[in-house]
Amino acid sequence: MSRIRVAVLRGGPSAEYDVSLETGASVLKHLPEGYEGHDILIDKKGVWHYRGLPIGAQEISRYADVIWNAMHGEYGEDGQVQNVLDKTGVPYTGSKSFASALAMNKSTAKESFRRAGLKVPAGQLFDLEREPAEAAATKVFQTISPPWVVKPADRGSSVGLYIAKNFTELSHAIAECFRFSGKVIVEEYIRGKEATVGVVDNFRNQKHYALPAIEIRRPAGKSVWTYDDKYNGATEEVCPGCFTNEEKKKLEELAILAHQSLGLEHYSRSDFILHPTRGIYLLETNSLPGLTSESLLPKSLAAVGCTYPEFLNHVIKLALAR
Repeated sequence: MSRIRVAVLRGGPSAEYDVSLETGASVLKHLPEGYEGHDILIDKKGVWHYRGLPIGAQEISRYADVIWNAMHGEYGEDGQVQNVLDKTGVPYTGSKSFASALAMNKSTAKESFRRAGLKVPAGQLFDLEREPAEAAATKVFQTISPPWVVKPADRGSSVGLYIAKNFTELSHAIAECFRFSGKVIVEEYIRGKEATVGVVDNFRNQKHYALPAIEIRRPAGKSVWTYDDKYNGATEEVCPGCFTNEEKKKLEELAILAHQSLGLEHYSRSDFILHPTRGIYLLETNSLPGLTSESLLPKSLAAVGCTYPEFLNHVIKLALAR
């Protein structure tokens, strides 16, 4: 019996290029029996490669029965590559173009969350073409109490994430974020315990299965966990997290609701803050969470007795059935 050919798409013109390489390598390493992995690299200029040679995106159908999208960040996670893959006719893992774009844009995602009844931090969106950093900082200073979280509106993995405690820091953080993106979000800083919850579709007889909530403990003295913290092992992750049974149940419900509100498919991971008096706030939902050795989703899968190959097999079957 011939094996199913899985093209693993990784890299791309993204600030998360290196993480995507690691996710793709992990997927290739853990493909279960019955699958044949094919490594498809997209370089930082957007050129597709197979076995060291450049290829056109349309050629991927020659090497694959299904595509595992192991990309992160802009292009790979914002709907662009999904549009390309739709034209190839080859099924792929993860959400479709519209849902991916919706999830990646933090401003539009927050509107979807609000409509679904999810609690999100107060914030403002700024466009570089309309408002310079100092003018944006003045608006925030007059409407939201410090400290503030400043981040690009369309990046993941804490790329360009800052905490500002006064006007000077706020103006500088907005200016720095504009280097990553033309649109920046400034939000109130919510204090509390941090949690992340993965969701897998059609798993264990549930349409949307919420994995155990992981508690994330930041490095000492850090107000947020940065891109480097996430991938160098500096954070402490407790799985299952130290939450009450009521908190665990609520976090799982909210993660499923976030997944549904964006129309996501196959799997996702949502990040939360549990404020001691104001309740649980949803920070954002990742439509293609990392699958590296340091990533959180594989840890929560292991906590419920699901191996990495079993997860890959499950998601590939979902993609083939779509």
